[in-house]
Amino acid sequence: MLSLKRTSSFFKTTFRALQYKNFRLFWFGQCISLTGTWMQRAAQTWLVYDVTKSPMLVGIVGVCQFMPMLLFSLFAGVLVDRFSKKKILIFTQLVFMLQAIIMTVLTFTGQIQYWHILVLSAVFGLTQTLDMPARQSFFIDLVGSENLTNAISLNSTIVNLARIVGPAVSGILMIKYGIVFCFFINAVSFIPVIAGIMMIKVPESSSRVRGTHMLADVLDGIRYIKKSETLILNVIIMAVVCTFAMNTDVIIPVFAKEVLGRGVNGYTLLLSMAGLGAFLGAIMMAYISKSGVQKSLLLFSGAATAVLQIVTIFSARYSVASLLILAVGFCNLVFINTANSIFQLHSSNEYRGRVMSVYSFLNLGSTPVGNFLSGAVMENVGGDSGFVFCGSVTLLFLGLIFAVNRKSLLGWISKARTPKTI
Repeated sequence: MLSLKRTSSFFKTTFRALQYKNFRLFWFGQCISLTGTWMQRAAQTWLVYDVTKSPMLVGIVGVCQFMPMLLFSLFAGVLVDRFSKKKILIFTQLVFMLQAIIMTVLTFTGQIQYWHILVLSAVFGLTQTLDMPARQSFFIDLVGSENLTNAISLNSTIVNLARIVGPAVSGILMIKYGIVFCFFINAVSFIPVIAGIMMIKVPESSSRVRGTHMLADVLDGIRYIKKSETLILNVIIMAVVCTFAMNTDVIIPVFAKEVLGRGVNGYTLLLSMAGLGAFLGAIMMAYISKSGVQKSLLLFSGAATAVLQIVTIFSARYSVASLLILAVGFCNLVFINTANSIFQLHSSNEYRGRVMSVYSFLNLGSTPVGNFLSGAVMENVGGDSGFVFCGSVTLLFLGLIFAVNRKSLLGWISKARTPKTI
């Protein structure tokens, strides 16, 4: 009986944001859509590497996909603060669907070329630039501030469950039916999430920005962040870890083929292991969110990611490499969720869209730099150098950040938890 009560308490605590109908509609739609997205992502990366045999060209696809985030994410935050998040999300999902349909048609007809993938990746990235801050700042409208951290973590569970299921299914489909089926299923998968968002009913934000000069609003958001030491430290640490330690999409296919001697099955299984680690991390974060956010986790998880990546130099065995990548996925998730929660819980409704656009800028906008550097290193040094390079640079910069901001960061560690609301 006691065991049943503990189990019931665990599920009620971990999944408490699902008590809200609006969040359920959004969450279940994303369960399907994100699986399709990861199927396409895995298939597209393998297609590029299999055709070009060049880690550098794989990295350039990442540059095209994430460069819009680097260039326009701060402006996207202004749009999110000005307009309805619900309408923005419906628009972005429709564009994502159109992109997947075009990818399907080009692949099915045998017309697909490398430059097509570059252009479509840029379209995806531009759309994601608007979608991400809208999505992240939408959670507080769905569940309120009390359950915001839990909603963020539960959203991460489905993102990372999709990272497990999507690549595994794409591996099977690529072998049995061809890559085109991965793109087609992704296109269809957007239907449930669009329907779910349309059914959501939320009040319009009373604090919506009505400025006339977008650049002025962007600068206003940056000044707002600069006033908070917590937000500034969060920005600096995220900039380092997201730029250098989160390039697994580029590194894993090269690592699987050149270091471990595996084909598409080995590659997609490694992606799934990273997703499994992140999924377990999301479950843990959803459970501990009842007590607030531990800012110290930002430091510990970032450093742990770097160390684990360096250790991959000793992982010539596939089983060892799989466990290390699982652990990297776990630490990456803990880091990203902690950073996300710090941003949201230390910003007001008026500025949340712009603050989360900075989160998007750091999380994905830094990816072109990291993708290009890791691809270039592997191209010139070898497939086993990608993880080691990224981990070493990350650890070096984190050490410097800690040395310069020792007093403040030791305060993070000693205080342990931030309050749930601002």
